[in-house]
Amino acid sequence: MTGPRGFHRTRILVLAFFFLALFPWALMASAEPPALQKAQRYTGEENITGWFMSEKLDGIRGYWTGSQLVTRKGKIIHAPAWFTQAFPPFELDGELWSKRDDFTFIQSTVMDKKPSEDWAQITYQIFEVPNAPGTFPTRLAKATRWFDHHPGTPARIIPQIPCQDRRHLDRYMTDITKNSGEGLIIKDPALPFHTGRSPHVLKVKQTSDMEGVIVKINEGKGKYKGMMGSLKLKLKSGVEFNLGTGFSDALRKAPPQPGTVVTFRHHGFTPAKKPRFASYLRVRQD
Repeated sequence: MTGPRGFHRTRILVLAFFFLALFPWALMASAEPPALQKAQRYTGEENITGWFMSEKLDGIRGYWTGSQLVTRKGKIIHAPAWFTQAFPPFELDGELWSKRDDFTFIQSTVMDKKPSEDWAQITYQIFEVPNAPGTFPTRLAKATRWFDHHPGTPARIIPQIPCQDRRHLDRYMTDITKNSGEGLIIKDPALPFHTGRSPHVLKVKQTSDMEGVIVKINEGKGKYKGMMGSLKLKLKSGVEFNLGTGFSDALRKAPPQPGTVVTFRHHGFTPAKKPRFASYLRVRQD
């Protein structure tokens, strides 16, 4: 390789080599999104007797690859070294969580690229051992055995309760929601691990959460003149609608910008496939 162009190209390659040698984390900014197990919505028609039910925790989903924590989309979670040092060499799936009704704190702590002392309040709540053989209880037992031999970690196995019938599910759901819980997950414990959405893993919630991308900020009127009145969102389905409730005045003065993904709560859909009674929850960073 000769000439000015070849020299310039060689120089770029040398600089890139030294940059990656000095800053190896640059290659670790993200990873391939993990293949996740996902829940469908419970309709009330399913026979869930004998299934396992557990609280659905409102935190940041964390997938342990066997060597690092990543989000559901493959972003590296910069947990402090002490947090994961006793984690196993096999995969885990769980929720990074502190307590109920504390999502803002959890998200700001977990998604910070420089881990803070606030990680001391975070636990890793495990609900699955991906790709392990056997039934759901067998898979969880694998994680339990590991952490029994490695005590003192922030990892916890989410308690699983065998469901007696629909009334048992309703009573447990009432108990969870009246104490500010988000809802439940119910799961057929007899099946081997699988990825993707399945009628054998269901979420039970009084309302549904959904995400949309901001495509436009609509100016407010009346008392909101000079501020944001609503956000025009585009859903994964391609449907667009205006989200206008659930915002604080501070957020209306400094709204999230177009391109941002936000989470909102709704109560079903209109005939036009638009979310009904939608209310803003938060910006989604993971």
